[in-house]
Amino acid sequence: MADVATLAGVSHQTVSRVLGNHPNVREATRLTVLRAIEELGYRRNSSARALATRRTRTVGVVASDTTLFGPASTLFGLEEAARAEGYTVSTVSLRRLDGATLSGALEHLSDGGVEGVVVIAPHRPAVSALAELRYPFPVVTVEGGHDLDIPCVSVDQHLGARLATDHLLAAGHRTVWHVAGPEDWLEAGARTAGWRAALEAAGAAVPPMLTGDWSPLSGYRAGQELAGRAGRGMTAVFVSNDQMALGVLRAFREAGVRVPGDVALVGFDDIPESEFFAPPLTTVRQDFMAVGKRSIGLLTDRIEGRDPADGSGAARIVIEPQLIVRSSSSPSSL
Repeated sequence: MADVATLAGVSHQTVSRVLGNHPNVREATRLTVLRAIEELGYRRNSSARALATRRTRTVGVVASDTTLFGPASTLFGLEEAARAEGYTVSTVSLRRLDGATLSGALEHLSDGGVEGVVVIAPHRPAVSALAELRYPFPVVTVEGGHDLDIPCVSVDQHLGARLATDHLLAAGHRTVWHVAGPEDWLEAGARTAGWRAALEAAGAAVPPMLTGDWSPLSGYRAGQELAGRAGRGMTAVFVSNDQMALGVLRAFREAGVRVPGDVALVGFDDIPESEFFAPPLTTVRQDFMAVGKRSIGLLTDRIEGRDPADGSGAARIVIEPQLIVRSSSSPSSL
Protein backbone atom coordinates (compact mmCIF):
# COMPACT_ATOMS: atom_id res chain seq x y z
CA MET A 1 0.00 0.00 0.00
CA ALA A 2 2.94 2.31 0.70
CA ASP A 3 4.26 1.64 -2.82
CA VAL A 4 0.87 2.57 -4.29
CA ALA A 5 0.83 5.78 -2.24
CA THR A 6 4.33 6.73 -3.47
CA LEU A 7 3.51 6.09 -7.12
CA ALA A 8 0.20 7.97 -6.91
CA GLY A 9 1.72 10.87 -4.94
CA VAL A 10 -0.81 10.56 -2.12
CA SER A 11 -0.80 9.48 1.50
CA HIS A 12 -1.16 5.93 2.80
CA GLN A 13 -4.50 6.98 4.33
CA THR A 14 -5.81 8.15 0.94
CA VAL A 15 -5.04 4.77 -0.61
CA SER A 16 -6.90 3.11 2.26
CA ARG A 17 -9.90 5.37 1.69
CA VAL A 18 -9.98 4.53 -2.02
CA LEU A 19 -9.82 0.80 -1.27
CA GLY A 20 -12.63 1.21 1.24
CA ASN A 21 -14.80 3.22 -1.21
CA HIS A 22 -14.82 6.17 1.17
CA PRO A 23 -17.00 9.01 -0.21
CA ASN A 24 -14.60 11.81 0.80
CA VAL A 25 -12.09 11.22 -1.99
CA ARG A 26 -11.96 13.41 -5.09
CA GLU A 27 -12.68 11.50 -8.28
CA ALA A 28 -9.38 12.57 -9.89
CA THR A 29 -7.47 11.29 -6.86
CA ARG A 30 -9.44 8.05 -6.86
CA LEU A 31 -8.59 7.42 -10.53
CA THR A 32 -4.89 8.18 -9.90
CA VAL A 33 -4.78 5.66 -7.06
CA LEU A 34 -6.62 3.01 -9.08
CA ARG A 35 -4.15 3.44 -11.96
CA ALA A 36 -1.26 2.97 -9.52
CA ILE A 37 -2.91 -0.15 -8.10
CA GLU A 38 -3.29 -1.60 -11.60
CA GLU A 39 0.27 -0.73 -12.61
CA LEU A 40 1.77 -2.32 -9.52
CA GLY A 41 -0.56 -5.32 -9.48
CA TYR A 42 -1.42 -4.60 -5.85
CA ARG A 43 -3.74 -7.04 -4.04
CA ARG A 44 -5.06 -6.52 -0.53
CA ASN A 45 -3.87 -8.91 2.15
CA SER A 46 -7.12 -10.54 3.27
CA SER A 47 -5.60 -11.90 6.49
CA ALA A 48 -4.30 -8.48 7.51
CA ARG A 49 -7.61 -6.90 6.64
CA ALA A 50 -9.46 -9.46 8.76
CA LEU A 51 -7.21 -8.67 11.72
CA ALA A 52 -7.81 -4.95 11.32
CA THR A 53 -11.58 -5.11 10.80
CA ARG A 54 -12.37 -8.32 12.72
CA ARG A 55 -14.33 -9.36 9.64
CA THR A 56 -13.36 -12.20 7.29
CA ARG A 57 -16.31 -11.69 4.90
CA THR A 58 -16.33 -15.47 4.47
CA VAL A 59 -19.36 -17.73 4.73
CA GLY A 60 -19.34 -21.48 4.98
CA VAL A 61 -21.44 -24.03 3.11
CA VAL A 62 -21.95 -27.61 4.27
CA ALA A 63 -23.24 -29.92 1.55
CA SER A 64 -23.59 -33.61 0.78
CA ASP A 65 -24.26 -35.69 -2.34
CA THR A 66 -22.87 -32.90 -4.52
CA THR A 67 -22.48 -35.34 -7.41
CA LEU A 68 -26.27 -35.13 -7.78
CA PHE A 69 -27.82 -32.36 -9.88
CA GLY A 70 -29.94 -30.77 -7.14
CA PRO A 71 -27.27 -30.37 -4.43
CA ALA A 72 -24.63 -29.39 -7.00
CA SER A 73 -26.88 -26.73 -8.54
CA THR A 74 -27.83 -25.43 -5.10
CA LEU A 75 -24.15 -25.13 -4.16
CA PHE A 76 -23.39 -23.22 -7.37
CA GLY A 77 -26.29 -20.84 -6.72
CA LEU A 78 -25.04 -20.18 -3.19
CA GLU A 79 -21.50 -19.46 -4.36
CA GLU A 80 -22.71 -17.05 -7.06
CA ALA A 81 -24.96 -15.21 -4.59
CA ALA A 82 -22.23 -14.96 -1.95
CA ARG A 83 -19.75 -13.47 -4.42
CA ALA A 84 -22.35 -10.93 -5.50
CA GLU A 85 -22.64 -9.86 -1.84
CA GLY A 86 -18.86 -9.49 -1.51
CA TYR A 87 -18.31 -12.70 0.47
CA THR A 88 -15.99 -15.58 -0.25
CA VAL A 89 -17.19 -19.15 0.31
CA SER A 90 -15.56 -22.00 2.21
CA THR A 91 -17.24 -25.31 1.36
CA VAL A 92 -17.24 -28.63 3.16
CA SER A 93 -18.64 -31.46 1.02
CA LEU A 94 -19.55 -34.61 2.88
CA ARG A 95 -20.59 -38.04 1.69
CA ARG A 96 -23.26 -38.14 4.35
CA LEU A 97 -24.67 -35.65 6.85
CA ASP A 98 -25.17 -36.95 10.38
CA GLY A 99 -24.43 -35.69 13.88
CA ALA A 100 -20.72 -36.49 13.84
CA THR A 101 -19.91 -35.30 10.31
CA LEU A 102 -22.00 -32.14 10.64
CA SER A 103 -20.45 -31.24 13.99
CA GLY A 104 -16.98 -31.74 12.53
CA ALA A 105 -17.78 -29.63 9.48
CA LEU A 106 -19.12 -26.74 11.57
CA GLU A 107 -16.09 -26.89 13.85
CA HIS A 108 -13.76 -26.81 10.83
CA LEU A 109 -15.56 -23.79 9.38
CA SER A 110 -15.54 -22.05 12.75
CA ASP A 111 -11.78 -22.53 13.00
CA GLY A 112 -11.52 -20.95 9.54
CA GLY A 113 -13.23 -17.78 10.76
CA VAL A 114 -16.49 -17.95 8.79
CA GLU A 115 -19.13 -15.43 9.80
CA GLY A 116 -22.09 -17.67 9.05
CA VAL A 117 -22.96 -21.01 7.47
CA VAL A 118 -25.53 -22.38 5.01
CA VAL A 119 -26.30 -26.08 5.47
CA ILE A 120 -27.83 -27.93 2.53
CA ALA A 121 -29.88 -30.41 4.54
CA PRO A 122 -31.88 -32.75 2.31
CA HIS A 123 -31.79 -35.79 4.63
CA ARG A 124 -33.80 -36.49 7.74
CA PRO A 125 -30.65 -37.40 9.74
CA ALA A 126 -29.15 -33.99 8.88
CA VAL A 127 -32.20 -32.21 10.28
CA SER A 128 -32.06 -34.31 13.44
CA ALA A 129 -28.37 -33.46 13.82
CA LEU A 130 -29.01 -29.73 13.39
CA ALA A 131 -31.56 -29.82 16.17
CA GLU A 132 -28.93 -31.07 18.61
CA LEU A 133 -26.03 -28.78 17.70
CA ARG A 134 -25.05 -25.32 18.94
CA TYR A 135 -22.96 -23.01 16.78
CA PRO A 136 -21.22 -19.65 17.34
CA PHE A 137 -22.53 -18.03 14.13
CA PRO A 138 -25.79 -17.61 12.18
CA VAL A 139 -26.96 -20.71 10.29
CA VAL A 140 -29.42 -20.98 7.40
CA THR A 141 -30.65 -24.25 5.93
CA VAL A 142 -31.56 -25.07 2.34
CA GLU A 143 -34.23 -27.64 1.48
CA GLY A 144 -34.58 -28.44 5.15
CA GLY A 145 -38.33 -28.97 5.06
CA HIS A 146 -38.32 -29.00 8.85
CA ASP A 147 -39.89 -27.31 11.85
CA LEU A 148 -36.65 -26.25 13.51
CA ASP A 149 -36.18 -22.69 14.67
CA ILE A 150 -33.56 -22.11 11.98
CA PRO A 151 -34.04 -19.87 8.91
CA CYS A 152 -34.77 -22.00 5.86
CA VAL A 153 -35.09 -21.56 2.10
CA SER A 154 -36.68 -24.30 0.05
CA VAL A 155 -38.45 -25.07 -3.21
CA ASP A 156 -42.08 -26.14 -2.84
CA GLN A 157 -41.57 -29.81 -3.69
CA HIS A 158 -45.16 -30.68 -2.79
CA LEU A 159 -46.47 -28.11 -5.27
CA GLY A 160 -44.07 -29.32 -7.96
CA ALA A 161 -45.36 -32.88 -7.64
CA ARG A 162 -48.93 -31.69 -7.78
CA LEU A 163 -48.21 -29.69 -10.93
CA ALA A 164 -46.75 -32.80 -12.57
CA THR A 165 -49.58 -35.09 -11.50
CA ASP A 166 -52.37 -32.62 -12.32
CA HIS A 167 -50.82 -32.11 -15.75
CA LEU A 168 -51.06 -35.85 -16.49
CA LEU A 169 -54.59 -36.13 -15.11
CA ALA A 170 -55.69 -33.14 -17.20
CA ALA A 171 -54.32 -34.92 -20.29
CA GLY A 172 -56.91 -37.66 -19.81
CA HIS A 173 -55.12 -40.30 -17.74
CA ARG A 174 -57.24 -42.05 -15.10
CA THR A 175 -54.38 -42.24 -12.65
CA VAL A 176 -50.63 -41.64 -12.42
CA TRP A 177 -47.97 -44.09 -11.25
CA HIS A 178 -44.98 -42.82 -9.30
CA VAL A 179 -41.27 -43.65 -9.05
CA ALA A 180 -40.18 -42.03 -5.79
CA GLY A 181 -36.77 -41.00 -4.52
CA PRO A 182 -35.02 -42.43 -1.43
CA GLU A 183 -37.16 -42.59 1.70
CA ASP A 184 -34.76 -40.59 3.89
CA TRP A 185 -34.72 -37.61 1.53
CA LEU A 186 -37.11 -34.84 2.59
CA GLU A 187 -37.58 -33.73 -1.02
CA ALA A 188 -38.57 -37.24 -2.09
CA GLY A 189 -41.12 -37.43 0.71
CA ALA A 190 -42.64 -34.07 -0.22
CA ARG A 191 -42.89 -35.05 -3.89
CA THR A 192 -44.59 -38.31 -2.99
CA ALA A 193 -47.01 -36.46 -0.73
CA GLY A 194 -47.81 -33.99 -3.52
CA TRP A 195 -48.43 -36.83 -6.01
CA ARG A 196 -50.75 -38.59 -3.60
CA ALA A 197 -52.62 -35.39 -2.70
CA ALA A 198 -53.25 -34.60 -6.38
CA LEU A 199 -54.66 -38.08 -7.04
CA GLU A 200 -56.87 -38.00 -3.97
CA ALA A 201 -58.16 -34.52 -4.81
CA ALA A 202 -59.14 -35.77 -8.28
CA GLY A 203 -60.77 -38.90 -6.91
CA ALA A 204 -58.25 -41.05 -8.78
CA ALA A 205 -56.90 -44.39 -7.62
CA VAL A 206 -53.50 -44.29 -5.90
CA PRO A 207 -51.33 -47.03 -7.48
CA PRO A 208 -48.52 -48.84 -5.63
CA MET A 209 -45.40 -46.67 -5.44
CA LEU A 210 -41.99 -47.73 -6.72
CA THR A 211 -38.80 -46.38 -5.11
CA GLY A 212 -35.38 -45.54 -6.59
CA ASP A 213 -32.15 -43.96 -5.38
CA TRP A 214 -32.04 -40.99 -7.84
CA SER A 215 -29.84 -42.94 -10.29
CA PRO A 216 -30.72 -43.85 -13.90
CA LEU A 217 -30.11 -47.49 -13.01
CA SER A 218 -32.79 -47.46 -10.33
CA GLY A 219 -35.15 -45.76 -12.79
CA TYR A 220 -34.33 -48.42 -15.36
CA ARG A 221 -35.26 -51.19 -12.93
CA ALA A 222 -38.49 -49.44 -12.01
CA GLY A 223 -39.21 -48.97 -15.72
CA GLN A 224 -38.78 -52.69 -16.33
CA GLU A 225 -41.40 -53.39 -13.68
CA LEU A 226 -43.75 -50.72 -15.01
CA ALA A 227 -43.37 -51.85 -18.62
CA GLY A 228 -45.22 -55.06 -17.78
CA ARG A 229 -48.23 -52.97 -16.76
CA ALA A 230 -48.39 -50.91 -19.97
CA GLY A 231 -51.68 -51.54 -21.72
CA ARG A 232 -53.23 -52.77 -18.47
CA GLY A 233 -54.30 -49.47 -16.96
CA MET A 234 -50.84 -47.90 -16.58
CA THR A 235 -50.74 -44.95 -18.98
CA ALA A 236 -48.88 -42.22 -17.05
CA VAL A 237 -45.84 -42.06 -14.76
CA PHE A 238 -44.43 -39.26 -12.61
CA VAL A 239 -40.76 -39.87 -11.78
CA SER A 240 -39.19 -38.03 -8.83
CA ASN A 241 -36.11 -36.86 -10.78
CA ASP A 242 -34.93 -36.64 -14.37
CA GLN A 243 -32.05 -39.11 -14.04
CA MET A 244 -34.44 -41.86 -12.97
CA ALA A 245 -36.81 -40.80 -15.75
CA LEU A 246 -33.98 -41.40 -18.21
CA GLY A 247 -33.69 -44.97 -16.91
CA VAL A 248 -37.45 -45.46 -17.20
CA LEU A 249 -37.34 -44.25 -20.81
CA ARG A 250 -34.68 -46.79 -21.72
CA ALA A 251 -36.57 -49.65 -20.05
CA PHE A 252 -39.75 -48.68 -21.89
CA ARG A 253 -37.93 -48.44 -25.22
CA GLU A 254 -36.40 -51.89 -24.77
CA ALA A 255 -39.84 -53.31 -23.92
CA GLY A 256 -41.49 -51.69 -26.93
CA VAL A 257 -43.51 -49.25 -24.79
CA ARG A 258 -43.91 -45.96 -26.66
CA VAL A 259 -43.58 -42.61 -24.89
CA PRO A 260 -45.93 -40.79 -25.11
CA GLY A 261 -47.93 -43.10 -27.40
CA ASP A 262 -48.49 -45.80 -24.78
CA VAL A 263 -47.33 -44.08 -21.57
CA ALA A 264 -46.88 -40.38 -20.74
CA LEU A 265 -43.88 -39.48 -18.59
CA VAL A 266 -42.98 -36.51 -16.38
CA GLY A 267 -39.75 -35.99 -14.42
CA PHE A 268 -38.48 -33.46 -11.88
CA ASP A 269 -35.51 -31.00 -11.82
CA ASP A 270 -35.20 -29.98 -15.50
CA ILE A 271 -31.56 -31.01 -15.84
CA PRO A 272 -29.87 -29.47 -18.91
CA GLU A 273 -30.14 -32.77 -20.81
CA SER A 274 -33.92 -33.15 -20.32
CA GLU A 275 -34.92 -31.35 -23.47
CA PHE A 276 -32.60 -33.64 -25.47
CA PHE A 277 -34.05 -36.91 -24.17
CA ALA A 278 -35.92 -39.01 -26.73
CA PRO A 279 -38.63 -37.78 -26.49
CA PRO A 280 -37.88 -34.44 -24.79
CA LEU A 281 -38.93 -34.73 -21.16
CA THR A 282 -41.72 -32.81 -19.47
CA THR A 283 -40.38 -31.94 -16.03
CA VAL A 284 -40.55 -29.58 -13.06
CA ARG A 285 -37.93 -26.83 -12.93
CA GLN A 286 -36.39 -25.62 -9.67
CA ASP A 287 -34.89 -22.12 -9.55
CA PHE A 288 -31.58 -22.91 -7.85
CA MET A 289 -30.21 -19.41 -8.43
CA ALA A 290 -33.16 -17.95 -6.53
CA VAL A 291 -32.56 -20.46 -3.74
CA GLY A 292 -28.93 -19.36 -3.53
CA LYS A 293 -29.77 -15.66 -3.57
CA ARG A 294 -32.47 -15.87 -0.91
CA SER A 295 -30.36 -18.15 1.33
CA ILE A 296 -27.34 -15.87 1.23
CA GLY A 297 -29.64 -12.90 1.76
CA LEU A 298 -31.07 -14.45 4.92
CA LEU A 299 -27.58 -15.27 6.17
CA THR A 300 -25.98 -11.89 5.49
CA ASP A 301 -28.98 -10.10 7.04
CA ARG A 302 -28.20 -11.94 10.25
CA ILE A 303 -24.44 -11.49 10.00
CA GLU A 304 -24.75 -7.74 9.51
CA GLY A 305 -27.72 -7.21 11.83
CA ARG A 306 -30.08 -6.02 9.09
CA ASP A 307 -33.80 -6.50 8.86
CA PRO A 308 -34.76 -8.69 5.87
CA ALA A 309 -34.75 -6.74 2.62
CA ASP A 310 -38.47 -7.35 2.09
CA GLY A 311 -39.29 -6.09 5.58
CA SER A 312 -41.21 -9.25 6.39
CA GLY A 313 -38.92 -10.55 9.10
CA ALA A 314 -39.67 -14.02 7.73
CA ALA A 315 -37.18 -16.77 8.43
CA ARG A 316 -38.79 -19.32 6.11
CA ILE A 317 -38.84 -18.72 2.37
CA VAL A 318 -40.54 -21.07 -0.11
CA ILE A 319 -39.86 -20.74 -3.83
CA GLU A 320 -42.40 -22.00 -6.36
CA PRO A 321 -41.27 -24.45 -9.06
CA GLN A 322 -42.35 -24.33 -12.70
CA LEU A 323 -43.79 -27.09 -14.90
CA ILE A 324 -41.92 -27.33 -18.23
CA VAL A 325 -44.10 -29.13 -20.77
CA ARG A 326 -42.43 -31.10 -23.55
CA SER A 327 -43.49 -33.98 -25.79
CA SER A 328 -43.03 -36.88 -23.33
CA SER A 329 -46.46 -36.05 -21.86
CA SER A 330 -48.52 -35.34 -24.98
CA PRO A 331 -52.25 -35.71 -24.28
CA SER A 332 -53.44 -39.30 -24.17
CA SER A 333 -56.27 -40.59 -26.30
CA LEU A 334 -57.05 -43.24 -23.65
